[in-house]
Order: sequence, then structure tokens, then C-alpha cells
Amino acid sequence: MKISYVIPCYRSSKTLPSVVEEIKTKMSGMSGYDYEIILVNDCSPDDTYEVIKKIASENDNVKGYSLAKNFGQHGALMAGFHHVSGDIIVCLDDDGQTPANEADRLIGAVENGADVAYARYGHKKHSFFRNFGSRVNDRMTCIMLGKPKDLHISSYFAAKRFVIDEIVKYTYAFPYVMGLVLRTTKNIVNVDIDHRDRTVGESGYTMGKLLSLWFNGFTAFSIKPLRIAVGTGSVFAGVGFVYGIYTIIKKIFIQPPELVTGFSALMSAVVFTGGMLMIMLGLVGEYLGRIYISINNSPQFVISESTDEND
Repeated sequence: MKISYVIPCYRSSKTLPSVVEEIKTKMSGMSGYDYEIILVNDCSPDDTYEVIKKIASENDNVKGYSLAKNFGQHGALMAGFHHVSGDIIVCLDDDGQTPANEADRLIGAVENGADVAYARYGHKKHSFFRNFGSRVNDRMTCIMLGKPKDLHISSYFAAKRFVIDEIVKYTYAFPYVMGLVLRTTKNIVNVDIDHRDRTVGESGYTMGKLLSLWFNGFTAFSIKPLRIAVGTGSVFAGVGFVYGIYTIIKKIFIQPPELVTGFSALMSAVVFTGGMLMIMLGLVGEYLGRIYISINNSPQFVISESTDEND
């Protein structure tokens, strides 16, 4: 049985060596397993790739790849998936917060019949902002992608090879690994894993990156935002019609004919309705723009350098 570890790397020159060493220590205690480690540098501005090259030169089962620009965590994962050779693929973070020494729990769950096993944390040691973003993402994924409410999704998971083989068939821009997993299989379980405090640096996720990630998932794998827009438009159209009838009745039967009122209400309705229309048109434009980019074969990732002599 061969295990492939895929680790997207960004500003992790100080933490990556300890993560790799932890994997090596864990695997040395698991008899009957071979393993490889795929490190993907997501165009990190520090010397992360230099560290990756050093690690790869000292370990035959470590391969390093460097992307030509920052494609994001999911783009880096897709790059790694194209170079795995293991029977089970384990994905984890480069900052040490996802404990590599507990990977055997995820591997065991997959060997016991699950297609995918996600780590579930009792208490995540991320910042308030990151935890809030994760909760929003979890809720929106339930609504937009049909994720079961009791299933917890994280960046630390193990999957059978056939799941990854199916994921790499997705060749369009804006990959969203969570959505690809959910559309591949329903045989997904959670495994309780401890979450560590961050010892070095801070999370690379900003609000902009989180919003971009959510848009990737919802526009690539769900049309529910369009249906919500249609429903919202229908509601406001109905409200506007009822309000128009009310205004006519009020003008004829209640209001003195010489009294001219309603300008403020009219302007509020026009501005609000105009804003809603712009939002809905923008949403439709987002879908069309992403379709256009995908048709033009915009790449998920571009590898500029590799430590693998076979590539």
C-alpha cells in the first residue's frame, strides 16, 4: 500500500521541514506502507521553494513543484494530484496545524471502507476571522452544493485513488476540490483529529481569497445562486405590484387629491430595485465570465520548475 501526501506550500519555509519530518516519523512506524510526499510551491514570495529543493535532494521519496504564479490552494492541490502514484492520497497543510502524526486515523478510515475521510476538529486553533469564514463556507456549502449538515469539511483529508483520478478529469479553470469530491462520491466520513496552534506566521487566507474560493465553488458546481436571484426578483416584483395597487387605492379613496406625496418612497423603491437588478445582472455576468474563461482553456496551474527528474 502506497500513501501519497500532497501539501500546497505558501510562505512555509520555516514550518515545512518539521511537517515533512513528522510524516517520515509516522510512516516509519507503519509497517507495510510505502509513501511519497508531493510539495507544491504556490509561487510563494519567500524562499519556500529553496527549502523544498533542499528537502527533495535529501529524500528520494519527496518531489517538489513550483507554480509560475499564485493559483491558490486548490490549484496547487490539483497540480499535486496530477503527480501522485499512491493508492491513498492524503492532503494536509504546510503550517503544522494539521497534525501529520495522526494521518493513520484518516488512512484507517479509508481502508475500512470510506472513499474519503475528512478531519473533524473539536476546536480549531485558527483566528476568529478564519473560523468565521469556515463556518460561513460550511453553511453555504450545505445550501449550494448539498453537503450533508453533519459532514465537516477541512483541508486535511484522505481519499482513495479512484476519487483523485476522477477529480483530475476536471480540466476547467477555478477548481474547487470540495465540490469535486462531493460530486464524485457520497461515501464520506469524518475522523476526529486534534488541531494545533500556529507557531509561525499567519494564515495566507484573506477575505478576498475566501470570497474568491466561495465563488469558485458556487459558480462551478451549482446553479442555485441563479435560482435565488430569480426567486428574489419575483418577490420584489410581486411586492412592487401590490404596492402599486395600494398607491392607486390610497390616491383615489384616502389621500386628498390636492396633496402631492410619495417622492421619497418612489426614489427609495427605484434605488433599491435598481441595486437588486445590478446584483442579479452581476451574478449572471460572473457565470458568463467564468464560462468564457473556461472556454479559452485558462489553466488551473502552470508548473515552472520541478525537482522530479522524470518530468
